[in-house]
Amino acid sequence: MLAIRDLPHVLAVINAATIIVLLRAYSLIRARDRAGHRRTMLVAIALGVAFLTVYFVYHAFAGLAKFGGHGAIRPVYFTLLAVHVFMAFAVAVLVPLTFFNALKERFGTHRRLARVTLPMWLFVAASGLVVYVMAIHLYPMDAS
Repeated sequence: MLAIRDLPHVLAVINAATIIVLLRAYSLIRARDRAGHRRTMLVAIALGVAFLTVYFVYHAFAGLAKFGGHGAIRPVYFTLLAVHVFMAFAVAVLVPLTFFNALKERFGTHRRLARVTLPMWLFVAASGLVVYVMAIHLYPMDAS
């Protein structure tokens, strides 16, 4: 059974899997494999739903993660975190919008949105991993 303290690690795994799945989906659509792209994007959407579920459970019980770094690394971390959070909100709107247009077979609109959504979603997943490594592994808050 997972404890609340384990959930940041689960979120990191989901982020890493999301990056892999999104890159695979991109390669499939570039190869004109629409069926493969669709299946892979359904996995990406499921990962997104899983991420949000675990994220909200974690923060409901654990609160905000504390950053233990001191000195020049603090503005670096908090700038990255701020950009990550801002982009995550944008992705939370763009992903369903892009997905909805694909479901409605509005592929022109879907394609235009996806050209913005994909790099933003990849950035959010990758920057989430960087934030995780910095806050949990490199600069954890001292327990004292």
